[in-house]
Amino acid sequence: MKTKININKKSVRNYALVLIAGLLSGWLLFYDSAETKEAVHDHSEQAEKATVWTCSMHPQIKMEKPGKCPICNMDLIPLETSSQGDEAVNPDEITMSESAVKLAEIQTMSVRRDYSNKDVYLLGKVKPDERNIAELTARFGGRIEKLFVNFTGQNVKKGEKLATIYSPDLVTAQKELLESMEYKESHPSFYRAARNKLKLWDLTDTQINEIEEGGEPQTYFDVLSPISGTVTMRHVAMGDYTKEGNALFQVVDLTHLWVMFEAYESDLPWLKKGDKAEFTVQSLPGETFNGKVTYIDPFLDSKTRIAYVRVEVNNPKLALKPEMFANGIIHPGTSGNQKDLLIPKTSVLWTGKRAVVYVKVPGREHASFLYREIVLGPEAGDLYVVKEGLSEGEEIAVNGVFKIDAAAQLEGKPSMMNH
Repeated sequence: MKTKININKKSVRNYALVLIAGLLSGWLLFYDSAETKEAVHDHSEQAEKATVWTCSMHPQIKMEKPGKCPICNMDLIPLETSSQGDEAVNPDEITMSESAVKLAEIQTMSVRRDYSNKDVYLLGKVKPDERNIAELTARFGGRIEKLFVNFTGQNVKKGEKLATIYSPDLVTAQKELLESMEYKESHPSFYRAARNKLKLWDLTDTQINEIEEGGEPQTYFDVLSPISGTVTMRHVAMGDYTKEGNALFQVVDLTHLWVMFEAYESDLPWLKKGDKAEFTVQSLPGETFNGKVTYIDPFLDSKTRIAYVRVEVNNPKLALKPEMFANGIIHPGTSGNQKDLLIPKTSVLWTGKRAVVYVKVPGREHASFLYREIVLGPEAGDLYVVKEGLSEGEEIAVNGVFKIDAAAQLEGKPSMMNH
């Protein structure tokens, strides 16, 4: 009996040890699992709190939890938040990682001041100087008895005969002059009226004096050229009858010409009187002509939206011909003694009404940009003059600007399409 009791006590002790060991192992196992679950749960809550969910199609939607877009029912995506760690971060900043900047090929430059120069390239035509065009009309009716200009394009000198006219009316007027000479002392007004009548018919004092000295009316009168130049129009032929006021000839002095260039509205701010101009024509390759801007049309053509710019040029050898096409360059020089704020055209986004650039925020760990609206002045070649909105020394994006704007649109921040 004693032996049986000893065996039972030993067995009880062994069972107790096994039970205690099992309880200890279970406590350790379940304690670690609970702690792990609690830690994972805490991190999940932190991640959920730190994430904002948005729609790729409607970036204005921002939710604290994942789900569906209330507009298009698309799955929401997490919106990346700034990791700059700066308390003064502007909420509208577009932050891009180094790899994103490389993929978007973003380049920046500092805004600078310089003299704004622009060579204006224009097309035009050679035209006669309107001040050197003489229109000869018949001052009295008659018949063309002789014609000294045989063809259009003939060169004549000032005072040279162009035609001879027989006019019965002129013969009558001469007789009135000769009769008035008898009353020159008693009725001087009658004499002066008869003499002025002939002057109005384009007779010179010399011709009138010859009539008075001869005492007989002249039957034929010559039409003289008032200027030296080229006969560009001949409206009469031998034996034609003309009436008072009919056109006879047109004579143009081609030794001084105009070149009328067509300037668009964007070119006008750079042009002014006195600017030097160079131009070439196809018929004289390799030869360059020089002149100066003497006139800028104050009106724009309502259909073509251009204004004419006049350049005067001397043409002593008559190498230039009216209606020739001309390719011109006008050098307007600098915009004055003051330097302008200049930026490249590639840095500007146009919305139709607004000009937008993206300014790089200094002092950030990663590249960060801010939307900025500016006011532009005239074009200066590949540059724009900035009137308002930027300061010298600020750094702006000059390449990859559309990709920065696309990132701003996805984040629902101010952009070209989201004013």
